[in-house]
Amino acid sequence: MIFMVQDSYDVIIIGGGPAGSTVARYSAEGGANVLVIDGRDPIGSPLQCGELVPTNDEMRRLCPDVPDMDDLFQTPVHAISRKSTKMHIVPPSGKPLEFNFDGLVLNRVAHDEALVEMAKQCGAEFLVDEYVESVVENSVKLRSGKSIKAKIIVGAAGHSDPLRRDYWDEKSLKIPVKFVLMDGDYGDAVELHFGSMAPGGYAWMFPKSSGANIGLGIQKSFSRGKSMNKYANEFISKYDGEISFRGAGSLPMSGTIKNFVKGNYLLVGDSAGMVLPSNGAGITIAMVGGRIAGQVIAEHLKDGVPLSDYEKRWNKQMGKVMRNSKRSFKIGSILFRLPDSLLNILFNPLTRGIIWRAVTCRRMFWIF
Repeated sequence: MIFMVQDSYDVIIIGGGPAGSTVARYSAEGGANVLVIDGRDPIGSPLQCGELVPTNDEMRRLCPDVPDMDDLFQTPVHAISRKSTKMHIVPPSGKPLEFNFDGLVLNRVAHDEALVEMAKQCGAEFLVDEYVESVVENSVKLRSGKSIKAKIIVGAAGHSDPLRRDYWDEKSLKIPVKFVLMDGDYGDAVELHFGSMAPGGYAWMFPKSSGANIGLGIQKSFSRGKSMNKYANEFISKYDGEISFRGAGSLPMSGTIKNFVKGNYLLVGDSAGMVLPSNGAGITIAMVGGRIAGQVIAEHLKDGVPLSDYEKRWNKQMGKVMRNSKRSFKIGSILFRLPDSLLNILFNPLTRGIIWRAVTCRRMFWIF
């Protein structure tokens, strides 16, 4: 549908991925006049992630303080490539520890398109194939030369978001990722691999209805001069199949930044560090943040609720999970400097519960 871009809006959201579209959905649902600006067309392309999310029931177990999961996560059937009930945590030996895990391997492009459509149905407008050059006070300046004003501006464009770049000086650890879509039959279980094949990060194999999403992320400081491409090629070559797509991206892995709100500017999703460091989960976590931000924005415009309530509600719903995940990542970063032979010893039936608690963002040890 063609629409005329107005000169001003209540809310402008930079980036229409899961975080931005969710902010748009809930702020528009609450009565705000919303514009989302995204340089992609269509939003969701090209694919940039592993595509695994927990089911709603699994999310209730992982993030018990987040309310109304079924309202937030309405993944359409056509955006689900495969359902999985098992996760294998695989040390360098290749002998997996097996866990029950209810997950959905997405068709990520279809998933993001569905989120855009939900936001549009609530009244949000989308301007695609258009890049934001900068934000100055209440004006969003586009690369095309046009400026659009807004009462509230939301940065949801990931690690390169212009709001984050120009108005936040906090640094985040970014882990580069490379992955492929490969044809073939790879079973039902999703796999996470730890060890020297992905130093400081992990590698994955997520089976889809046809083929799999296979890739890895590393900390460059752990790589000892070996290139990301070499790590990726070595891991991916362990699987037999025809590669149909190659992708890359990066994840912020130091957890959330200290403040999401500065004046009338808000950050959400990757730009706010809303990725769980211990497992790399970002899609659902960004949507949790997006809903909180959207609801607070609507309440601020209607009733004067402080925008800082966004941070308070996030901490109430996700603070404990994020703290546990950051702690597990720090401990893991120390352990993953160990030789593979020692990691093989550490990944055993006796430590099975501790490893699973770390991956699922609970306290690794019951004594602290």
